[in-house]
Amino acid sequence: MYWIYLILAILFEVSGTTNMKLSSGFTKVLPTVLMFLFYALSFTAMTFAIKKIDVGVAYAIWSGLGTTLIAIIGIVWFKEPAAGIKLISIGLIIIGVVGLNLSGGTH
Repeated sequence: MYWIYLILAILFEVSGTTNMKLSSGFTKVLPTVLMFLFYALSFTAMTFAIKKIDVGVAYAIWSGLGTTLIAIIGIVWFKEPAAGIKLISIGLIIIGVVGLNLSGGTH
């Protein structure tokens, strides 16, 4: 169940960050409200996740996969450049997250 909370925390954080971009600097009301809502939900889910998952592992997975998903959304949806170094860096983030997860992150 705690891993589901972590997955939800990641998805809510990614939704919040996407709405941050869509809010155009707090000038659009709906994306601004959604941004705050999604971040609140993300922190709530993360709080439940770290009850049983080591905080260092949970945070690394949350931030690493969140960063990876946002980078992919930026490339696909917001048409940001997909430079080779960006793609290599995304791969390294994924390798790091997998390595931390394999280190045994539940109590």
